[in-house]
Amino acid sequence: MGIRTVGIVGAGQMGNGIAHVFAVAGYDVLLNDISEEGLQKAVATIDRNLERQVSRGKISAEDKAAAMARIKTTMTLTDLGQSDLIIEAATERETVKQAIFEDLLPHLKPTTILTSNTSSISITRLASRTDRPEKFMGFHFMNPVPVMQLVELIRGIATDQETYQTLLAVVEKLGKTAASAEDFPAFIVNRILIPMINEAVYVLYEGVGTVRSIDEALKLGANHPMGPLELADFIGLDTCLAIMNVLYDGLADTKYRPCPLLTKYVEAGWLGRKTQRGFYDYRGEVPVPTR
Repeated sequence: MGIRTVGIVGAGQMGNGIAHVFAVAGYDVLLNDISEEGLQKAVATIDRNLERQVSRGKISAEDKAAAMARIKTTMTLTDLGQSDLIIEAATERETVKQAIFEDLLPHLKPTTILTSNTSSISITRLASRTDRPEKFMGFHFMNPVPVMQLVELIRGIATDQETYQTLLAVVEKLGKTAASAEDFPAFIVNRILIPMINEAVYVLYEGVGTVRSIDEALKLGANHPMGPLELADFIGLDTCLAIMNVLYDGLADTKYRPCPLLTKYVEAGWLGRKTQRGFYDYRGEVPVPTR
């Protein structure tokens, strides 16, 4: 199965990063979003990030121009139907993802591979709602996509070997490294990472440490590049909470119970960097802890 054309659903933080790396690797990309403004913003972000790579000598100005020329945008989801590979990178809600695949199905080529960039939702369950569960996989990129080396490849119970091998070759062509995961809640990275963040929120909730002391402790004591609460703000507290709920519901183990303080922040709309407030307040010149 040769992959030449790639359709990407969702032009947000993940979608534009995925479009960026595919275009640089020589694939023709069609980027879809429900908002024209979202598409324009995504293209501007890709242009800016490519320019940064040019200035650092990672790619040439010609490479940048060629990559930008490979990216097209559309607000019509069904335009993606003729792509060799489709990557869904919409919001982390299963009903939304199912509706996207449902709308795409009548317009797909028989050979089109469907994938989801979900960070935690069951690939087997998503695949079962399509007409091609054997050609369906989890294709989980890390944020920020142009920088992070890892891609998690998640096989559903019905995914065939040919589909897996095809996506393994795609990851290689992107210059990234694949980690193969079984289809259990949150896969590998988030099964380990998000409960660690949740535990850090419990440490804050119980008054064991402050926002600053918790982050400093992990940065200097465990050599983490970012503290867990700073990282939570970067990921988005709503995303962290959604993944904890998937783990709690899917594994039925109380160790995955979301911290009530995490829930409270999400209820307040303090979702981290994207809303200017989370465990830190980003509205000033420097981030200030909110607790």
